[in-house]
Amino acid sequence: MSKRTERLDSEFRKEIAAILSGPLKNKEPELTGIVSVTEADVAPDLKTAKIYVSVYCADPEKKARSFAVIRENAGFVRHELARVMRLRTVPELTFLPDESFEYGSKMDELFAKIKKEEP
Repeated sequence: MSKRTERLDSEFRKEIAAILSGPLKNKEPELTGIVSVTEADVAPDLKTAKIYVSVYCADPEKKARSFAVIRENAGFVRHELARVMRLRTVPELTFLPDESFEYGSKMDELFAKIKKEEP
């Protein structure tokens, strides 16, 4: 991965996180919980970008609805991003769930259970 791509990924992650927690949260009251942009994978040609998002919410239904709101507003996020970033073209955004934290906590529970069962 080139330095430019790394820099762009980092900048996109930072700016999208700011948009999700600011303008989008104000626009969409259904967006609840803590939203975290964990990774941005921008294509080298800047046509597309995969944005991995974690939503922390105790209620699974609200979590699913919050993620759906983010996906539905991809165009809005792209528009806001175009206002902030100094790029000729802003890539089309695809939001994907990042389940790595849930997976990690599940693995921690399993390891703790195994350790407890050992003599």
